[in-house]
Amino acid sequence: MTPKIIVCEEDFDVAAELKAMSADNHEIGAVVSFTGLVRDMASEPITSMTLEHYPPMTISELERITADAAARWPLDAITVIHRFGELFPGDQIVLVATASAHREAAFESAAYIMDFLKSNAPFWKKEKTSDSENWVEAKDKDDDALKMW
Repeated sequence: MTPKIIVCEEDFDVAAELKAMSADNHEIGAVVSFTGLVRDMASEPITSMTLEHYPPMTISELERITADAAARWPLDAITVIHRFGELFPGDQIVLVATASAHREAAFESAAYIMDFLKSNAPFWKKEKTSDSENWVEAKDKDDDALKMW
């Protein structure tokens, strides 16, 4: 199984991606997905968020994370799509989806991939408001999530 990893500026179709994961494989009993969206959580409304990354490092880290997940759980498919560039409130940022014969493996592996992606993948976010731009700082709770694995 080779994970599908895409880092792009374009939006993605969640339903089409999930359908493609289980096409022609009737042993899959569960597909679990997480879709992250740009949210407006600042004290001042966010007008946009810009995501930057360093492509060779980003792809390498996503390959490492998905390989670790595939080694830990019996997975039939993994899809990770992460956008970069300027995004707006409500836009899709990331899709993490896993497929397995059983739901436990699909749920756990999707959570694992998302936790490690959020903390370790080299993406940098800048939030823009009507009068300022600020880089988003790493959060301790994201690092704490890794400890449970």
